Amino acid sequence: MQAIILGIVQGATEFIPISSSGHLVLVPWLLGWEDPGLTYDAIVHWGTLLAVLSFFWRDFWEIARNFLSGLVRGQVWGDQTRLGWLLIVGTLPAAVIGLLLESQFEALFGKPQWVALFLMGTGCLLWLSERWRQSGKTLSDMGVPDALVIGFAQALAITPGISRSGSTIAAGLLRGLDRATAARFSFLLMAPIVFGAGAKKTLDLLSAGVDSATLLPVGLGFLAAAFTGYVSIGFLMRYLQRATLHLFAYWCWGFGLFCFVLALWRGG
Repeated sequence: MQAIILGIVQGATEFIPISSSGHLVLVPWLLGWEDPGLTYDAIVHWGTLLAVLSFFWRDFWEIARNFLSGLVRGQVWGDQTRLGWLLIVGTLPAAVIGLLLESQFEALFGKPQWVALFLMGTGCLLWLSERWRQSGKTLSDMGVPDALVIGFAQALAITPGISRSGSTIAAGLLRGLDRATAARFSFLLMAPIVFGAGAKKTLDLLSAGVDSATLLPVGLGFLAAAFTGYVSIGFLMRYLQRATLHLFAYWCWGFGLFCFVLALWRGG
């Protein structure tokens, strides 16, 4: 049951902009559960990757086909290759910063009060992006500066409690994208990073060895994360066509404040 519940939490909060890393720290802490461990962490990342690839498979296929076709024709930068390059450019900040600073941020995963504070920071980011957002751009209007800004916003998610989808969608709004387009680019941009994180954790897992007794709960967590992630993407894409990010800001503030006060009461 713990594996399924945490898989549902991972799948939902990876895409709904309320921070999967924050909830995967705070939910087990609130319930008094032990850390699910490296095996579980590695496998559920593949579950969320499966969700985003399944939902946007046509987009990824078109991007890859057009990118390779454009390069073969000698069009290094053109209508066919542009979106592929934007995804590459947007991925670089998070990849570099993650490799350089991951160990410095790992200690925060054991400090619920800090995670709760960063979760409230996600709420502020979502609220401010709605207040200051611009509009008018589509994916075809995006340029390298837009991809870099969104990419650096994604890099903020190395901090537990800062939502990857929340920070990138917020950055997209501030760069002039509408909500649905910002979410679409956010999810497309998420795939390489989730793949990289899953691959790294899997290599760490293989180095540490796999306990066969964990295979069943880990498998259930994978399925829960994949299914919930797919449903969550569909929900958010529909929701953002008609509503703001304010609801998610309220959740981050409320849940974050509750956990922060509880952490102080418990003595950290």
